[in-house]
Amino acid sequence: MNYYYSRKIEGTIDQLVEKIAEGLKKEGFGILSDINIKDLFKEKIDVEFRPYRILGACNPVFSNKAITAEERVGLMLPCNFVVQEMGDGLIDVSVVDPVASMTAIDNDALKDIAAQIRDKLIFVVDGL
Repeated sequence: MNYYYSRKIEGTIDQLVEKIAEGLKKEGFGILSDINIKDLFKEKIDVEFRPYRILGACNPVFSNKAITAEERVGLMLPCNFVVQEMGDGLIDVSVVDPVASMTAIDNDALKDIAAQIRDKLIFVVDGL
C-alpha cells in the first residue's frame, strides 16, 4: 500500500496551491499550514533547495469524528499535501493516504473515516 497519492501537473506551484485550496474548500477542508521548504532551508541552514511546499489540510467535521473515535489520532493530523518542482517542467502534487496512516491503529471506525477522507483528497488532486 502506498502512503500517498500523486500526480504530475502543468502549472506553477502558486497556481496549484491556489487550486488545491479551492478544491479543498469545496470538500469542506481548509489549509491550516503552508510551509515553504525552499525559503525555510535558505533562511535556517543556508541551503538552496527546489521549490517545495507542504500544505496541512483539515476538515473540521472529519477531524471531530476521528478524534472522537481515537483520542490521540491528532498526532497524525492534518492531512499533508506536498507541492514540488521536480525539474521536468511539471509540478508533482502528492497527498498523504490517511488509510495507510491509520493502519497503525486498530480501530475499524477510524479506518472507515480515513477511507472517506482519502476519497475526498484524491478527488481534489484529480480535479487539478
